[in-house]
Amino acid sequence: MKKLFTVVVLAAGLLFAGSANAQSKFGYISLETMVRIMPEAAKIDSLLERYQADTINPQYAQIVQLYQYKDSVYRDSVHPAPPAVKKQIEQELPQLINQIQNWQQIVNEALKAKQDDLLEPIYKKVYDAIKLVAKEKGYTHVLNQEAFLVAPEGDNLLTAVAAKLKVKLPTAATPGAK
Repeated sequence: MKKLFTVVVLAAGLLFAGSANAQSKFGYISLETMVRIMPEAAKIDSLLERYQADTINPQYAQIVQLYQYKDSVYRDSVHPAPPAVKKQIEQELPQLINQIQNWQQIVNEALKAKQDDLLEPIYKKVYDAIKLVAKEKGYTHVLNQEAFLVAPEGDNLLTAVAAKLKVKLPTAATPGAK
């Protein structure tokens, strides 16, 4: 009797798992492709270039100018600075040198942060459209396409999301295009 009960419970569990699995519908989309083809994304490169020219480059020039000034005050033998000022400058110069030497890394981090700020509303817009399309088409799970090695073409939501956002897909981004 105990074995029969175990078999019935196991069979019911498998049946339940099978029906739960049958209710799941998986789709996928290349999130990066969708964001890249958004019209707002085309403007980001020029905004980043302007940010670098208007904000980052002047900061660099200011740091270099400050370094040159402090270095000249520190090394000036004609009008030597008081010992307390020299000591303070001596502590500040290595920090300025470090900033100048690592400027490219600082620029990359600043540009990445600015890019993330500019892309955030686009990602939100795309994500909201993905949720709407998934709900309309009955998908319970939507994954990023890059996570798959093999996936059925019919579950690619790129075309549907682009249509929802009223964005024209370039031929190369169209699912099935080579």
